[in-house]
Parts: sequence; C-alpha cells; structure tokens
Amino acid sequence: MLGGVFSFHSSWKDRRDTYMDKPLPLQCTSFNFRGIQYAQAMLFAIEEINNSTDLLPGISLGYKIYDVCGSISRGVRVALALANGNELVSSHSEAPCGRPAQVQAIMGETSSSPCMAIATVIGRFHIPLISHFATCACLSDKTKYPSFLRTIPSDYYQSRALAQLVKHFGWTWVGAIRSNDDYGNNGMAIFTETAQQLGICLEYSVSFFRTDPPDKIQKIVDIIKASTSNVTVTFLSHMDIDILIHELSLHNLTGYQWVGTEAWIFDSQTAAMDRHHVLDGAIGLSIPKAHVSGMREFMLDVKSLKASSNELFTEFWETLFNCKFKQSSAVNQSECTGHEDLTGVQNSFTDMSLMPIFYNVYKGVYAVAHALHNILSCNNTCHNKAQLNSFTILQHIRNIRFKTKEGDEVYFNENGDPPAKYEIINWQPTENGIVDFVPVGLYDASLPADKQLKLQNKSLIWAQNSQQVPLSVCSEKCPPGTRKVLQKGKPVCCYDCLRCAEGEISNITDSITCVRCHPDFWSNERRDACVKKEAEFLSYEEIMGALLTAASLLGTCLSAVVAFIFFRYRQTPIVRANNSELSFLLLFSLTLCFLCSLTFIGRPSEWSCMLRHTAFGITFVLCISCVLGKTIVVLMAFRATLPGSNVMKWFGPAQQKLSVLGFTLVQVVICILWLTISPPFPFKNFKEFKDKIILECALGSAVGFWAVLGYIGLLAMLCFFLAFLARKLPDNFNEAKFITFSMLIFCAVWITFIPAYVSSPGKFSVAVEVFAILASSFGLLICIFIPKCYIILLKPEKNTKKNMMGKGQPNSF
Repeated sequence: MLGGVFSFHSSWKDRRDTYMDKPLPLQCTSFNFRGIQYAQAMLFAIEEINNSTDLLPGISLGYKIYDVCGSISRGVRVALALANGNELVSSHSEAPCGRPAQVQAIMGETSSSPCMAIATVIGRFHIPLISHFATCACLSDKTKYPSFLRTIPSDYYQSRALAQLVKHFGWTWVGAIRSNDDYGNNGMAIFTETAQQLGICLEYSVSFFRTDPPDKIQKIVDIIKASTSNVTVTFLSHMDIDILIHELSLHNLTGYQWVGTEAWIFDSQTAAMDRHHVLDGAIGLSIPKAHVSGMREFMLDVKSLKASSNELFTEFWETLFNCKFKQSSAVNQSECTGHEDLTGVQNSFTDMSLMPIFYNVYKGVYAVAHALHNILSCNNTCHNKAQLNSFTILQHIRNIRFKTKEGDEVYFNENGDPPAKYEIINWQPTENGIVDFVPVGLYDASLPADKQLKLQNKSLIWAQNSQQVPLSVCSEKCPPGTRKVLQKGKPVCCYDCLRCAEGEISNITDSITCVRCHPDFWSNERRDACVKKEAEFLSYEEIMGALLTAASLLGTCLSAVVAFIFFRYRQTPIVRANNSELSFLLLFSLTLCFLCSLTFIGRPSEWSCMLRHTAFGITFVLCISCVLGKTIVVLMAFRATLPGSNVMKWFGPAQQKLSVLGFTLVQVVICILWLTISPPFPFKNFKEFKDKIILECALGSAVGFWAVLGYIGLLAMLCFFLAFLARKLPDNFNEAKFITFSMLIFCAVWITFIPAYVSSPGKFSVAVEVFAILASSFGLLICIFIPKCYIILLKPEKNTKKNMMGKGQPNSF
C-alpha cells in the first residue's frame, strides 16, 4: 500500500478557533488541477506496475491518497493517519501502538514546508517520504529528515546554477524576491551566498506569501519601481508569482528582466495569466523535458476519479467544465451530466507542460516498487509472506538503481537527492500571444565547475522583445588604466573608477589596484601599459652635446695651432723668453683638458665614469702646475736681477719640471685613492624625473670628488696670488698680467660652477661641468698664448730681444 499526499485545493477558509471546542476540519477552497494531475501520475505508475509481469509479479499495489490543501498542519495529520491507520480512531483505542505502518511509503508533498513537517514526524518511524517537487536544500539534512527522498534536484544546485547564469550575462546588480517559506528563504539564502562569491550584489531582497495583506505586496511593487537594477531574481512558487504578476500588471511595470526557478519558469498556466507581458523574455531553470508513453492518455481519462470519490469527482467536474450537477441550486450555469467530452477543452488540467514533474511522481512510485521487488526476492513470483519493515524498505530505496522504460536512470545519492540537471528556458512570445518555452542551454552539476553551464547558440529574447542582453550594473566597468574605489555605505558592486597615478597601470577591466611599473618603465598616457623610460644623457647627437663637442675640438685645434706657431718660431725672443718648455707642456695639458671634456659626452660606462673625473683632475692640475711654474719663473727672474741674488739657481729648468711633476703627482695619488676606495660608477637616476632615466656617473666617494676639485682650486688660488704680486713688473716682459687674468677667469668659472652643478638636473649638470672645463681652458689659452701669437704673427717688429729687454712703466690694475 502506497500513501499519497497532494493538494487538490490550493487554499482554505480562514477560521478563528476558540480553543473551547475541538477545531472543525479545514474547509478547502480554490480547486487545484495540478494536485489532480500529480495523483493521476501516481495512479498511472501503480496501474502500470500492477499490469507488469516483470516487476512485483503476483503483488498488487494499492493506494491511499489525501488532500491536504497546502496546509502544513493537515499534512502532518494525514501523514500520521497513513502511518497509523484510520485517522478517526480514538486515542483511547486498545489497538497496539507498535503495529506496522499502514503504507510502505508516502508520495508527496509538492511544497518544501509541508514536506519538512511531515518528514520530521514520520522520520521517527522510518517511513519513506518521496517528494516530486520539494526542492529546499534543507531537506538534504539526513539528521533532521532521515526518511526523506526526492526525485527532483535540490535547490542547493539550482541556487548556484542561477548565480552562475546571472554572472554569465554580466548582471552584477540585481533585485531578489522570494516566497516567505522554506522553499524561498533557503533557496535565496544559497543564491545570495553564491552570488557574493561571484561578485554579484543584491540591491534589495524581499519576501512575501500569497496570504499576505495587499499593502505588503504594494510595498514590494514600490521597491521594484524605485530600484535601479533591471534584473530580478525570483524564488517564488507558482501561486506567489501569479499574485505578483497581477499586482505588477495593475501598475504597468514591464521592461524588467526576470530570472526564475523551476517552480514557474515552464508553467504554461503562469504564462497564460501574464496577459500584460510582464514576464516576457524571462529566463530560468527547469527540469529537463520528459515523455512517458501512455501517461497523457491515462491522465485525461477521468474514470479513476469517478471510482475514487464522488465528492471529489463532482467538484473536479464542475470546475473543469464550469457547470453544476442537478442537485445544485446555482443559477446562470449549465447543468453537468457527467458525460461531457474533454475534447477541445483547454485549461490547466489538459495542459501537459508539467510532464517533467509528473515523471518525477512516476519515478518515485517505481523506486518503491523496485525496492519491494528486491526485498520480496521476486523472480517469477514473490515471497508474499515476507515481513515488510519500514526501515528495510527505506534502506533498499536509498540503494536502488534502475532505468525507466524511457531509458532514464534513477538513483539517489547519500542525501536522498537525484542527479542535478536543468534546462535553461527562455520565454519567447509568439505572434498569437502564446509564450514559447525555448530551451537555450543546459546545466549539469556533475560536470567540472567550468563546464557545468552551457548555453547554446540560439537567439534569446529579452525583456520588451529586445535582442540585446540587458545591462544591470550598479557602476559601469572600470576600463584599463583605472581602479575601483568603493562608494561609501554601498555594496561592493557600487564603485567609482579612479585613474591610476603616474607610474602605475592597470591592464584589466575592473581592476581593484594599480600596479607600479618597474623603475626602468613608466606608465603611458592611458595608464594601461608600462613603457620603457627614455634614457637621458648628454649625447653627441643632440644640439647641446654637438656644440660642446665642437667647442672641445675647436679648443684642441687651437691648442695645436698655437703649439705649431710656437714650434715654428721657437727661436724668437718672445718664445724663448717665456720658458718654451713649460709653454709646450702647458699647451699639451690644455689639449688634454679640451679632449677630456669629450669623456663627459655619451652614454656613461664603467670606464668612462672613472676616466672622466680622473683625467679631468690630473690634466687640470698639470695645466695649473705649468701656469704656476711660469708665474714663479717670472717672479724669480726679476728677483735674480737684484744685487747678490742667486734665486734662479734654486729654480732652474730642472726644478721647474720637478715642481710640475710634484704638483701633478699629488693629484695622481688623490685619484688613485679615490679609484681604489670608492670609484665613480654608472648610475640610473630615477628620482630626478618621473618619466625619464638619467644616466649619469655617481661619484662613488664625494670626498674624493671634492678633494680633486679642492686641490685644483688650491693651486689656482696660489697661482692667482703669485701672479697678482707680479702685476707691477715691467710691461714688456710681464707675463704675470696675462696669467692673472687667466686665473681670474679660471677661478670665476669654477666658483660659479659649484652652485650651477649642484642645482642643474640630469644631463645639464654634466653640461655645466663640460662648459666649466672648456671655459677655463679657453681662458688659459686665450689669455696666455693669444697675445704672444698676435706679436709673433702680426707684430713681428716687437718680437726682438731689444724690445723684450726694454724698460717701461709698469701698469697697475
């Protein structure tokens, strides 16, 4: 014997109990054809099994079916009646309480909340309860509902599938409406959790129940009106969605994209009620389509209903044909004969769009039959005398695995759930106003996560018959080059897009951070890529580098020309009178000074960095040493003319050369120590400019650098001082005056060099140093040698020994 718990009515009359008398039975209202269809599917399976010679041969299945009107309390009472026998038996009956259950299993109920209550009660007795449409994930908890099984997948999978579907279309800002029962609350809770993991935000999440007062439904309508999201995800039963559609139609709220569950997404009755096209373009999950040969014909044959209950048949028939039987006093209605023809009748009873759910009922009955077949060890016959124990039946049902006549495999996992497979359905309105439920994809929870959702290449119809996927986001996607900054007090999907700072990039859409570029790179204008920084150094190709190179080569050539002139006229008095050896050494050192400036131009390398400063320091000391030697010679020469003076023997040519060598060796020692302890090296300066790399030579040891410059400055000041003392010597033989001017220029250049060098950025500091080298070198060359060349070439009459030895008044300055 199998029990059936279905809702032949969808509601009941409200009553107020006084608790003074025993409450009267519920008065059910709103006849529900779906409940009749589920019962018919159960009867079809039972009849098919009873007529089979392969399954339970010699055993007949019977049934007891009750109408619970969707009431939880009535569902519990009916379940106890099926377990214990006649529900009218008094509690004082002497019948033993430990007798076997009256039914081997119970089929039903349709909704999750009644199933939870029924399973809680009968679970103690291990009576299997197999539901065809209760999807709440909470029912998978075997500690609370040990005897519950179902032939429809758990909402645990459906909720996650809905979240993946929403994410697939890029909807990150959605509204949520659920039934205020276990089905809606648990299903939406799992959807919300999964949606948050996928980066989807809910603008609102509201619930209602079909028995709620109108003002609560109105509040939900107002919330939808005020929302900015264009997509609404629903976890509603078909009865609740019908009420919501009616209310939305009154306010002409269309144009929203609806996402639905299996409860209504493929329900033709819901589509028929949507006369204002509120749900056009809806998309959602449904149980895969099914076909059971012979079931449609059996369900439309109402003979079994005639035999079951005259009262039920009467109400069913009157509702089906909108008529009244003769004993009724109703007016304005045709009289029922009981022989009306179903042909041509179009209503929810003749609609077979819920065939997948009917198939679930069918599979549940067959699961019990296969379990009994195994328990009774049926082959050609069954052992009729075997004692049927509820716990044994439950264990066998959990472990069964069989194929239906349509080839579908039926089994339950450890939670009593079947495999989770869904079709993705799209509501596509046709020209005649009828909605076509078009399968556009599949969801299979048994596949790897990245392959579970699969959409077919079919054109989808969206809200307002649009061909374009609707947009539903709180904030537009942040393009590359920006990062997301959350808006205060709003969900994570609401954000502003801030441009990445200089030197930072983001190369993906909706980046939450900007990544700093490598020091050798810099962000481009769009801030979406790092480009290599321009390496800046004083090069030969640029104008400034070319001019300095030209000046250096000019100075070198002039020095060579002057040296040639001095060599050509080396026997003339003016050349011989000015210590020709020191003059040629000075010209050589000036040539090196001009040439050493070239080491400052070009890309710095390890050798060029060490060479440029040491070459500069040594050549300039050599140069200043020669000038200093010439100055001392001038002073000593005039001192030697005094009576009794033998100064010149202490500062002859050999001593002059040794002094130059000694002064130069000191600088060489300083440079060697600098190069040994901490030499200059090529360095990338990232701090001076953000978008450029300054290639320069780091000093290594600042002490070494300033020691080299300081020593040059010390010799220059000494030379200037001695030349200044010789300023009043006779004009015709007074080289000290020109040396003084040259040293004045030299010192002025290098004194102004220090602040200019320190404050100049990048390659300009190198240019300042090169300019100082060239300016001071030109100063020495011009002030010391050009006047002599002028006399040699243009005033040869003055280039005589008599003129050199002539007396004249000294000029003072």
